[in-house]
Amino acid sequence: MSTKLAPVLVTGAAAGIGEAAARRVAQTGARVYALDRDPERLAALVSDLPDAVPLVADLAEPESVAAAFSRVDEDGDGLAGLVCAAGIQTYGTVDAEDAIETFDRAFSVNVRGVFLAAHHAVPQMRRTGAGGSIVVVSSVQAYMAQHGVAAYAATKGALNAMVRAMSVDHAHENIRVNAVCPGSVDTPMLRWAAAEFGGAENVEATIAQWGRSHPLGRVAQPSEVAEMIEFLLSERASFVTGADIKVDGGLTSGNAVVLPDEQEQA
Repeated sequence: MSTKLAPVLVTGAAAGIGEAAARRVAQTGARVYALDRDPERLAALVSDLPDAVPLVADLAEPESVAAAFSRVDEDGDGLAGLVCAAGIQTYGTVDAEDAIETFDRAFSVNVRGVFLAAHHAVPQMRRTGAGGSIVVVSSVQAYMAQHGVAAYAATKGALNAMVRAMSVDHAHENIRVNAVCPGSVDTPMLRWAAAEFGGAENVEATIAQWGRSHPLGRVAQPSEVAEMIEFLLSERASFVTGADIKVDGGLTSGNAVVLPDEQEQA
């Protein structure tokens, strides 16, 4: 049975990995503060998690984030955990017509949003006197990139660097900071991308094709990533900090180069 957790705030809690993380954390008996910019999907989540507290906020807007954390502050219990799962997928090369706009949009949510959440969460963790755990959802694209994801991949590399820096800064306060780096995960964002590239009528086939790129032969389910997140939040990971842990079905372990004998077999 999982170690029971004190209050945890999850960003991007209304869908995908964030939703799965919120549900997994709630199963431990911890109080969940579910933050998302989509009020309708957030309402659907908290209807299933009656003890969860919905926080409607946009991570690209500092005032919105501050207001959400003020709501947590009002309860007076502080935070034991923060899960930064909110993020956007962007496509484009550095010479695209809208490259600068794409870069700014990606960094405002994927990187600055995490920075803002941590900025508010760390003092609340400090206030409890018991430390805490921050888990950032990064990506395998912090290590490797597909075509046309220059800004997105840059945000994920930046997140891993930020995780290492925060882990050093706050280790003396027993605040641990780690990243999970998934491969392809069956989320609304992945399905949107599949529709963009393969057509709305071919979403399942496109996702299956992407899954075959992973040695395990499929994409992940959000709940599988949420298991790692909950582990890192818990005392079972009490000596883990500054780590970036791949949850990628072996994707980054393979080599795309095909050997001659493999070519002949094909």
